Amino acid sequence: MTAAPRDIERVYSTAEVVAKLRRLADALESETAFRIQIAGERIRVPARAQFSIEHERGETEEEIEFQLKWTLDDDADDDEAAEVV
Repeated sequence: MTAAPRDIERVYSTAEVVAKLRRLADALESETAFRIQIAGERIRVPARAQFSIEHERGETEEEIEFQLKWTLDDDADDDEAAEVV
């Protein structure tokens, strides 16, 4: 079953971001899959997800995005998942 398309952005407190990034770093370092909850939905990210950092600059603001990307069939390959909440 395919999930419905979703494109959201959620603002978190500094403490929440720190906790999510700390657990994300642990999962990346140990090369394990993990789960993260974003705006009420739990998402499983496979260990083989590609990680990138994007920088955008406009006339009045700048943005840095940390991005994880994977194909949907990749997540079937990973059995273990660390929790990221």
